[in-house]
Amino acid sequence: MEYNEGRRHRILMVSDFFYPNFGGVENHIYLLSQCLLKLGHKVVVMTHAYGNRSGVRYMTNGLKVYYVPWKPFLMQNTLPTFYGTLPIVRTILIREKISLVHGHQAFSTLCHEALMHARTMGYKVLFTDHSLYGFADVGSIHMNKILQFTLADVSQAICVSHTSKENTVLRSGLPPEKVFVIPNAVDTNMFTPALERLSMDPIVIVVISRLVYRKGADLLVEVIPEVCRLYPNVRFIIGGDGPKRVRLEEMREKHSLQDRVDMLGAVPHAKVRSVLNSGHIFLNSSLTEAFCIAILEAASCGLLTVSTCVGGVPEVLPDDMIVLAKPDPSDMVHAIRKAIRILPKIDPYEMHRRMKGMYSWHDVAKRTEIVYDRALGCSDQTLLERLPRYLTCGALAGKLFCLVMIIDFILWRLLQLWQPDSEVEVVPDIKQKEQKQG
Repeated sequence: MEYNEGRRHRILMVSDFFYPNFGGVENHIYLLSQCLLKLGHKVVVMTHAYGNRSGVRYMTNGLKVYYVPWKPFLMQNTLPTFYGTLPIVRTILIREKISLVHGHQAFSTLCHEALMHARTMGYKVLFTDHSLYGFADVGSIHMNKILQFTLADVSQAICVSHTSKENTVLRSGLPPEKVFVIPNAVDTNMFTPALERLSMDPIVIVVISRLVYRKGADLLVEVIPEVCRLYPNVRFIIGGDGPKRVRLEEMREKHSLQDRVDMLGAVPHAKVRSVLNSGHIFLNSSLTEAFCIAILEAASCGLLTVSTCVGGVPEVLPDDMIVLAKPDPSDMVHAIRKAIRILPKIDPYEMHRRMKGMYSWHDVAKRTEIVYDRALGCSDQTLLERLPRYLTCGALAGKLFCLVMIIDFILWRLLQLWQPDSEVEVVPDIKQKEQKQG
C-alpha cells in the first residue's frame, strides 16, 4: 500500500495510564495528543474508568477520551480478560473511523488487548515502550513473554531512548529496523526559572518522585543524612508519595532532620514548577529509567541535576547540565559535593534557553508522524499470513499465541454477524483549525 507523507491520521491512543492519574506516561500521551491535534490529525484516547470518571469526556482542544467501564485491580492496571474488551474496542474503532492504533506502556493490560484486537480487525498498530525491564526475575520473564506476543505482529514500535530500544529489541525479538527512537520532551513554557535568582544560603536540593524501590527511595535514606552532616547549610525538599515514605520519615526522626528535610507528600503536576523553583539542585535516585521526564522539567526550571547513571539517563542532558553517579550512596554523595562546587557557575536562564532549543513536543509529534506514515505503508496481511510470526515466540508459547489469535478472529467474525459494521453509528468529527508553529 502506498502512503502519503502529508496524510492526516485518525489515531486511537490506548493505555491504562492517563489523566486524572499523573506520571510520565500520562503526560506523554496527553501532550503528544495535543500536538497531533494542532497538526490537523484526529486523536482519541481510550483508558479505563477512574473512580466516577466513566464514559466519554472532552479535554483541551477537543481531545476525546473514552473512560471504558473497567476498574483497575493492581497498580492502575485492569484485570486481563483477553476477549472481554473486544466489543468496546471494535465499537470505538468503527465509531471514530480510526486508521491507526497507538498503544503505550508494556505494563498496560488494556494496551496489549487493544493492539491484539486491532490487528485481528486489520488495523495498523504502533507500540511505545516507556520503561526498562530485566531478564532474570520471574516478573520480567512473564512481562517479556507478553511483550513478545504483542510485538510479534506490531507495525512499528517507538522507544524513548537508545538504551530503551536495545532493551526492547532484546526482550521482544522485534527487528531493530522496526523500532524508532523518539525521546520525550518538556513544555518549556510551563517550566520556567524563578523570576529572581535564589540565595545560595541555604542550598536547597529537590526530590520529586514516587517513593518506591525502583525510584531509589532506599538510596535517599542513606544519602540525605550524610549530605546534611557534610553541609550544615543544605536543606532537602521531597515531593512524592509511596510505600517507602515511611522509611524516609523514620530517617528524618532518627537523625533529627525535621527542620532540614521537608516531606511534601504527593505534588499535583500544576504545582511541580513552584516546588522546583524553590531549589538549586534536582536529585534523581532511580535504579532503572528509560527516560526521566522529571530531569527535563528540573533543567527547564534552571536546576542543576544530580542523577544515578542508569538506563537512558545519560542520553537526556549534556554533561555540563548534569552530574552522574553510580547507584551507590557514597558515589551519590560525591556527586552532590561536586554539584555544590559548580553551582555558582550555573545560570538558570541560560539553561532554560538551551532546553527550549533541545526539547519540543511539536518536534516529537512531527517525528511520530513519520512513524505513522511508515506504519500505514506496511502491507495488509491475512490471519494465515500473520500466524507464523506467533509461532516464533516459542515451542509451546507460539502455539498458544496462535490459538489466542484464532479465537479472537472467530469472536470478531461473530460480532460482525451479530452487529454489522454498517449498524454502528459513526460520530461526527470536531473540526480543528491547524495551528502553525512559530
